[in-house]
Parts: sequence; C-alpha cells; structure tokens
Amino acid sequence: MKKPLYTRGQQLPGILEQRIVILDGAMGTMIQRFKLSEAQYRGAGYTGPGSQGERFKDFHKDIKGNNELLSITRPDVIQDIHESYLAAGADLIETNTFGATSVAQADYDMAELAVEMNLASARIARAACDKYSTPEKPRFVVGALGPTPKTASISPDVNDPGARNTSFEALRQAYYEQTQALVEGGSDVLLVETIFDTLNAKAALFAIDEYFDHSGERLPLIISGTVTDASGRILSGQTVTAFWHSVRHAEPLAVGLNCALGATLMRPYIQELARAASDTFISCYPNAGLPNPMSDTGFDETPDVTSRLLREFAAEGLVNIVGGCCGTTPEHIGAIGDAVHPLAARALKRGPFYREAA
Repeated sequence: MKKPLYTRGQQLPGILEQRIVILDGAMGTMIQRFKLSEAQYRGAGYTGPGSQGERFKDFHKDIKGNNELLSITRPDVIQDIHESYLAAGADLIETNTFGATSVAQADYDMAELAVEMNLASARIARAACDKYSTPEKPRFVVGALGPTPKTASISPDVNDPGARNTSFEALRQAYYEQTQALVEGGSDVLLVETIFDTLNAKAALFAIDEYFDHSGERLPLIISGTVTDASGRILSGQTVTAFWHSVRHAEPLAVGLNCALGATLMRPYIQELARAASDTFISCYPNAGLPNPMSDTGFDETPDVTSRLLREFAAEGLVNIVGGCCGTTPEHIGAIGDAVHPLAARALKRGPFYREAA
C-alpha cells in the first residue's frame, strides 16, 4: 500500500521520527478559569475583532457552558488559551471544536451554527500557530472531532436494547460538515478523539475519507480512544487491541488514548496499544489524574506529577505524542515538554504500515 501524499502537515511524520511531539492541554479547564457569565457567553462586553454585538443577547436557551460558541462570541478567550499552550511549548494545538457537531449542538438548539463554529475555531488556532511557528519549531493546527453525546452502538433505554438515539448516517453527515469546515479554516491535522463508541468513530472516519476523496485534500489523521474503566475496554465493549483493528483501515499517522483514567491507570492500556500498533505512532494525553472538586482545576495531579508519569511512558518507549486532557493547563504542558525532551522518540517496528516495502 502506498504512503499517503499529505496535502498539509507534511513535516509532521518526519518530526515524529526524530522526537516526541507535544500536544496541548485541556480547553474546558482553561475556559473555567475565566469564570464567564451567561451574558459573556453571549458576547456581552466584548467589542474586539469579530464582536457579535447583540446577536445572541435574546437567544431563547441558556448557553453558558457551550464552549464551542466562544469561538464566535469571545474569540479573544480562545486565542489567549491557544497562545498560552504555544508559549508553554506545544507543537500541536487542538481547535475548540470538541462539541462543534450539529449532533452535539442540537442540545443548545444551535445545530445550524456548527459549520460557523468550526470555521471560526480553526481560524483562531491557525492565527495562533502562525504567530508562534518558526522554521526550527513549526506548530500545527489539529482539527478536533469529538464523540458527540449520542451513541450509535448502545441503547439509551435499559428496557429496549434495540433502541438508538442516533444513526450512522446522521453522524456521518455531521462529521462531514465538521471536517470540511475544519480543513477550510486552516487545520493541518485531523483528530478523532475521546472515542467511547467505535461505531461513532467509524462514522467520523468514513466522513473524513469521503471528504478527502471529494476535495483532493489529505491530512494526517490521529485516532484517540478512551478506556472508561478498569476493565480495559472502551464503552462500546472493545479492548484496546480490538479497537485498533477496527480503525486501522483509516491509515492514521498516530493512534492513542486520552481522557478517562489518568496516566497511572492508563499505563497498561498504552502498553497494550503500543504492542498492537507497533508500526504506527502512539499518542497519549491523559487527564490530570482523577476528578477532585476541591482542586483548582477539578483534578488531582499537579504538573510535576503528570509530567513524571508521562516521562516514564516515554522512557519505556511507549509514546510519540504526549499532552494533557481534562484538568491540565499550560503549566502541565510545559512540565511535560521539559520532562520528555531528553528522551528518544519511540521507534516504529516496521515503519508506518502504509509505507511500501523496501
């Protein structure tokens, strides 16, 4: 099978062969630090570039907590967060689009804004990366596609195992328009992340491949699942190895795990994935430990703890991309970068599986 000819992010595979690459940390954790009110989520008080004026002033639903809307109403907040992570040394910056599908935004009656959210988010991240990029240290915009609040595999009704609250086709359509907007907005890489249902992920991967075929674009792809408990399975029932074999047809540049358990409990599953996907780069961005409402970030681990744990992963040769999920901050990302910097990148066993044999 021939190696994909990427139309963007062409430098990233070579960089991954040379060193461990740093992904940014949590978006929600950082947004919480701003303590924005309902009115501020609607754009009140912001008169800077992209100001929406009173566009959302009388919107009929509460929208506080709809973080993806902030890319439209408070682009200054999102830009500040991106630049904080870039200043901390992140190579990869995720767009503020975890919940920016029409499926997820339907919860706020804002499904029709999904495309605008993705375009705005990608453009903010693009401007931040361009500001911090140098020839020696290029920065990459990672278009983030989250799992949606729906599940195509699991019934929401315990009395009706056959019930479903979404379909593969509905997810495919939502992910297609998200992919298109993320690429048009300036993304270099696509990331299907926090996968708890493999069928949802397959809808996203199908939509991405469909978009690549239609547009002629081909971006590096990262696929990241989440192990939800100590059984070592994702919510829809697959082990880490089974999950990999379900998605490897998409020929991702990297596959990994994020969120959920924190690094300590995630370790055996990253070890399993690194063995199963020995010919593919591995990513890992855990939560800052387990939730703790008494902590400033809502999670237990301080930067020195998270960075020490991820350094152990790197020293064991398990990872190529590291960063943080819930509860992590620029301080965490800076500490992670410092901790893994001296260590060698994880070597692939046979080169990426899509490369032609020598």
